[in-house]
Amino acid sequence: MTWSILAKDERTGRLGIAVASRFFAVGALVAHASPAGAVATQALVNPTYGPRGLRLLAEGVAAEMAVATLVGLDAGREHRQIHLIDRDGRGARWTGTACLPFAGHRAGPGVSVAGNLLAGPAVLDATLETWLARAELPLVPRLLAAMRAGEARGGDLRGKQSASVLVQGEADWPLLSLRADDHPDPLGELERLYEVAKRSFVPFLGVFPKNARDAGVVERGEIDRRAAEAVLRLEEEW
Repeated sequence: MTWSILAKDERTGRLGIAVASRFFAVGALVAHASPAGAVATQALVNPTYGPRGLRLLAEGVAAEMAVATLVGLDAGREHRQIHLIDRDGRGARWTGTACLPFAGHRAGPGVSVAGNLLAGPAVLDATLETWLARAELPLVPRLLAAMRAGEARGGDLRGKQSASVLVQGEADWPLLSLRADDHPDPLGELERLYEVAKRSFVPFLGVFPKNARDAGVVERGEIDRRAAEAVLRLEEEW
């Protein structure tokens, strides 16, 4: 009932996830990321796959072994779909035999695509092909262009309802997390929110603490100065 793309941006090193579904608030449980990697757990979702998968990647477990460990412990694995990539873009994936058709997955250099209850295999093919073909785009527009291409091939067999996009950098928190939980054009709503975020959120990312040992920036004048500088780099970085 969902399809998603996980990818590493070659220019910035950031990880990104985009997901869409005919299901309410798909981003709430499907998409997970940390500096160690990115995970999407879908079909009959096992919400524990995300946190556990990220812990395994952070411990240095290889992507294929991480997926094997997660599904190997799960008696419901044939109803699950999971794919993940590590911080270097190496990926692994699983589509259980009981996932509703069409269900499957695809992969390319630094990118993984998976989905179930789709209009057909062309959804995954178009998503992957568009990601590979649009390397000139920044990460979020590239992810959304790929998802739009999959949607144009039928997307979720049941229609549209929700979508999300998540961007992870080196900090302990996501650089960007946008969700359209219940919308007639969820990917279009993400595109709108992304433009708002570039003006009113992204410029302040550089002042937030990056981890427990970092105080970030607290002086108002310095915050304003850094935000103004960040605006000048928006098109280059975002």
